[in-house]
Amino acid sequence: MQAGYLDHLKTVLAEIEAAGLMKRERQITSPQGGSIAVAGPAGPRQMVNLCANNYLGLADHPEIAQAASDALTRYGFGMASVRFICGTLDLHRELEHATARYLEKDDAILFAACFDANGGLFETLLTEDDAIISDSLNHASIIDGVRLSKARRYRYQTSDIDDLETQLKQSIEDGARFRLVVTDGVFSMDGHIANLPEICALAEQYGALVAVDDCHATGHLGAGGRGTPTLTGAGARVDILTGTFGKTLGGAMGGFIAGPQPVIDLLRQRARPYLFSNALAPAVAAGSLKAIEIAEKADDRRERLMHHTSRFRSGLSRAGFELLPGQTPIIPVMLGEASLAQDLAAALDKRGVYVAGFFYPVVPRGRARIRTQMSAALEDKDIDFAIGAFAEAGKELGII
Repeated sequence: MQAGYLDHLKTVLAEIEAAGLMKRERQITSPQGGSIAVAGPAGPRQMVNLCANNYLGLADHPEIAQAASDALTRYGFGMASVRFICGTLDLHRELEHATARYLEKDDAILFAACFDANGGLFETLLTEDDAIISDSLNHASIIDGVRLSKARRYRYQTSDIDDLETQLKQSIEDGARFRLVVTDGVFSMDGHIANLPEICALAEQYGALVAVDDCHATGHLGAGGRGTPTLTGAGARVDILTGTFGKTLGGAMGGFIAGPQPVIDLLRQRARPYLFSNALAPAVAAGSLKAIEIAEKADDRRERLMHHTSRFRSGLSRAGFELLPGQTPIIPVMLGEASLAQDLAAALDKRGVYVAGFFYPVVPRGRARIRTQMSAALEDKDIDFAIGAFAEAGKELGII
């Protein structure tokens, strides 16, 4: 490779390191859970895990693992094909039907990840004659998906209903044929929930569709875990849902879009990430199918999850930490500077608590944080231990 270019990359990496923005990966040597084994110089050590998207604690569920194992034996390791050539199993359609039934939509279509689902949604459904009105804090996958579309782009300030109405009016004045409002259901970095009833009411008033990325809600929020449309009472007024099997629903990988039959049918014909990516591995499809079955009936796990959420939030508040307000299992501990977020993460690591610092470009500059996430896999003793570790480390670093 051309030496000058490699030198340039080394300079960029050095700048990232100097700014305290370097991300480092730790190696887990056990199944994902409330307690995990993490590799270290002296060998693996057990840590309380506060940063997985494993909300219901299903990532190591024995029934899900068995379903995946059975599918591996029956169908083999992989499909070696995209869906429309020779990559569609009966299992894939079973998962699509189960997803649609669970989320009360006509049909669903599978993708390798929800990033791909959002990457294929807008380009397929909208043209330069149409408009997309997007929340300013939407996930990177939505932002990238919108960029791929030729549709006109409008952005409203996050959760600002008045600004959304302004942008809808502007899209009409600009002559947009069709309009689609898109928002995260739960904003992953802050943990707050979109005001879907008001968004849907405005969309109906101005003749717009509504799409919601519900990755951080499907399986654990709302009745039966059906997500933010159910939780907020918006229900069927949300036209299109995108989501993942890589978080609450087993935690493996794979995404989906659920919605009206013509929408799903057109995506199956033209969505590029679907047409040009391998079908989901059989074991992943089977495990995800079992995860939906378990999640739908898991009111006990949802109750435990919210119990931990309330306890941990109260404990950190009493200790003196600045938290973003919210009601979801995402509890951001605000620290401001990237270096402080990394220092606190390192101090907690020493004390046996596994967390990660989030900083630019994942969140805005000056808004660095440790995003903690609760899980039904945790126990009360884990919550108590983590609160104590946070308090100790926070005092050591002069945060509280």
